[in-house]
Amino acid sequence: MADAPRTPDARHPLDRPAARVVALALSAALVALLVYIHRDDLFGPAAGAAPDNPQRAACLDQRLGDVRRMVDEGLIDDGQATLFRNRAEALCHGQYPD
Repeated sequence: MADAPRTPDARHPLDRPAARVVALALSAALVALLVYIHRDDLFGPAAGAAPDNPQRAACLDQRLGDVRRMVDEGLIDDGQATLFRNRAEALCHGQYPD
C-alpha cells in the first residue's frame, strides 16, 4: 500500500516557514547577546573609562614606562617591546585583580 501524498497541512510543525523564522530570530538574538556580553573583549573598554583598580593602573604605568624607556634607548626592538608589554599587563593584572 503506497503512502498518500502529504499535503502542506500534514507537515511537521518544525518544517513550516514560521518555525524557521522563529529559529532565525532566536539565533540572531543570541548572537547579539554574546556580542553585548563580550563587547569589551571585542571592542576594548569604553573611551574615558576610569581604571578599575588604582594599584593596577600604577603598576601598568611603571612597567609600560620602563618598556617605553627601553625602546627609546634602543635596548629592545618592536617585537620585544610587544612581548614585554603583554607580560607587564599580565603581571599587573595578576598582582592586582579586580
